[in-house]
Amino acid sequence: MNIFVAGATGVIGIPLLKLLRGAGHTVTGTTRSQTKVATIETLGARAAVVDVFDADALNRAVAAAKPDVVIHQLTDLPDVIDPAQRAAMSERNSRLRIEGTRNLMAAAKAAGVRRVVAQSIAFIYAPGAKPYREGDPLDQSEAQRTSVGGVVALEDAVLNTHGIDGLVLRYGRLYGPGTWFDKPGSAGSLTTDAAAHAALLAIGRGAPGIYNVAEDDGEFAVDKARKELGFDPAFRMP
Repeated sequence: MNIFVAGATGVIGIPLLKLLRGAGHTVTGTTRSQTKVATIETLGARAAVVDVFDADALNRAVAAAKPDVVIHQLTDLPDVIDPAQRAAMSERNSRLRIEGTRNLMAAAKAAGVRRVVAQSIAFIYAPGAKPYREGDPLDQSEAQRTSVGGVVALEDAVLNTHGIDGLVLRYGRLYGPGTWFDKPGSAGSLTTDAAAHAALLAIGRGAPGIYNVAEDDGEFAVDKARKELGFDPAFRMP
């Protein structure tokens, strides 16, 4: 298949490009930086330098790629977390989820894309009985207002764009190369390898909807992802 990966040089994007190319797919990966083009091309993908806030440029990039599937792995997070900047970081990432997703879905629809797989987060459920399931309520507290607002907007756009089958992968807290953690920091964590593999699986498996994708440690119910996607939290890159 022909796959368009938005956010191809992130901590999930890099292993995802490797998996997609290894599976024989043709891949176009986006980056905002000309300096990262070589990284994408070295992995056997075509690079598209585009800012998702530029709707016209994004439309052109998606149209040129002619993808069968779009994978949304966009985030706006620093390499090193600064607690003093947490609020500003959350605002930037939420804006990306809201405006960037809206632009990406519009570009996908204009290009005739029939399936979109998107990254979301699982650690936004309201406190309650565990394991949290996909239909459980989200945390509407003031502390989570910005993050949950971005998540709701992203998921709504992906799941409710007419003519597109949208799959949302609610990832656990990531750990591994390039992340903020080199080992699980809490229950419901997930390696970047397993996250990328879930996205690979979702391009051709699973009904539209939301899937918890995390380690099976009692925090989040992952039986739906196991059954419909073939997700395995123990997956590691070859």
